[in-house]
Amino acid sequence: MEKKYTTLKEFYPYYLEEHQNTTCRILHFIGTGLLFVILGVGFTTGNYLLFLCIPIVGYGFAWVGHFFFEKNKPATFQYPLFSLASDFIMFFDLLKGKEKFKKRSQIL
Repeated sequence: MEKKYTTLKEFYPYYLEEHQNTTCRILHFIGTGLLFVILGVGFTTGNYLLFLCIPIVGYGFAWVGHFFFEKNKPATFQYPLFSLASDFIMFFDLLKGKEKFKKRSQIL
């Protein structure tokens, strides 16, 4: 029986466990980074149609990472809001150079 997560705090270690593959993490980082670029360009130019690209870019890179490198199903299908929040946490942790990719048993 699969554990049901009710808080972001208990979900995040699971999220990190599902992102052990370096290529998958890099693809997540690129997709999330491009999301912020699209937001910035869209707001500064007033071209709000660019925002339509955000789900394609954000999920596209992440899903390639999961299906071809991590070989698992993205947590977004079961926990969309926790996954989105966790992706941003992971992005900024990587940006800061924090090492957050330990096995779940090492995190708990």
